[in-house]
Amino acid sequence: MSSHGGSASTPSDGPEAQAPARFPTAIYAERLRRAAELTAAAGLNALLITPGPDLRYLLGSRADSFERLTCLVIPADGSTASVVVPRLELAALGDSATAELGLTVRDWVDGVDPYALVASGLPSPARTAVADAMPALHVIPLTAAFGAPPVLATDVLRELRMIKDPAEIDALRRAGAAIDRVHARMAEWLRPGRTEAEVAADIGAAIVEEGHTAAEFIIVGSGPHGADPHHEVSDRTIESGDVVVVDIGGPVEPGYNSDSTRTYCLGEPTAEVAARFAVLERAQRAAVDAVRPGVTAESVDAAARDVLAAEGLADVFVHRTGHGIGLSVHEEPYIVAGNRIELAEGMAFSIEPGIYFRGAWGARIEDIVVVTADGCEPMNSRPHGLTVLGD
Repeated sequence: MSSHGGSASTPSDGPEAQAPARFPTAIYAERLRRAAELTAAAGLNALLITPGPDLRYLLGSRADSFERLTCLVIPADGSTASVVVPRLELAALGDSATAELGLTVRDWVDGVDPYALVASGLPSPARTAVADAMPALHVIPLTAAFGAPPVLATDVLRELRMIKDPAEIDALRRAGAAIDRVHARMAEWLRPGRTEAEVAADIGAAIVEEGHTAAEFIIVGSGPHGADPHHEVSDRTIESGDVVVVDIGGPVEPGYNSDSTRTYCLGEPTAEVAARFAVLERAQRAAVDAVRPGVTAESVDAAARDVLAAEGLADVFVHRTGHGIGLSVHEEPYIVAGNRIELAEGMAFSIEPGIYFRGAWGARIEDIVVVTADGCEPMNSRPHGLTVLGD
């Protein structure tokens, strides 16, 4: 679980400071080859990718999206891909694998039609697919240039990005270890008399200190605020006896995210809190144990939900059990009722059931797991129980 109003931070000098800014070029070459193959299999002529996670996945590019078009064009026939880019943005490709891959770069200046550059060399009308995040200000002119509206590239890119390769899994391991180190330090900051915002500021600094390039999101939900799954932080003063949900994460190089939630209690919990949290812990364990190749995403969601329902807590589990993670904090596969996709080795996602009692307290336990040949590998290793801090 995460909410995306996180704070930006400065580059890390911590344990992950020497991690590579992108993967070896051969990895991107294989991704481009597979992208073209899947584009052809979908009956399309080309895949068009503007800046965002998909472009970073395919080229290692961190270019931003502006009103001037930057677009990776991947022809389905296997011919050399090209990048259409404003001349004034050429430097943004410098850290990517574009040059080493030998891609054609078509730079343009104001007054030139970039959409015609994208369309050149492809049939008209052309069947194209565009990145989900492509702005409408580019989609509409491209529709005119190709003589037909594009479709979303979701089906093509889903198959590529859902299955993590060994380099991606290693990055997720490093991200998980880095966020575990932050949770291990929670007693330094989380105590009565401090506000959620003060605690969050310390956590944000530690996220970077422990190896992330930024603090992507921070939730400190104390007392009744813990009953709001997407609460971020506030000026509420944390009190003795509060149950506090801490959900934090961020990227490590080359851009892969952590996301981990643990629940803390400032002082010994009441018998009711302890008993209900014990059920939540069993539910999270059941979902993790259910993960293996061939089972459906919805069956993992059901594994957690069934444990809670058996104890009368079905109505206070108000969100899906998990979401995929990688270059985006939230991506496919989604671990939710109705998602019949079969899990496969290399898929990475969160397992994070929660219970929420409006006006009183809430709790959530979250690990990232990667599907293995016979189960899953958790990326997080911190204890799952209700952690008591203070007296």
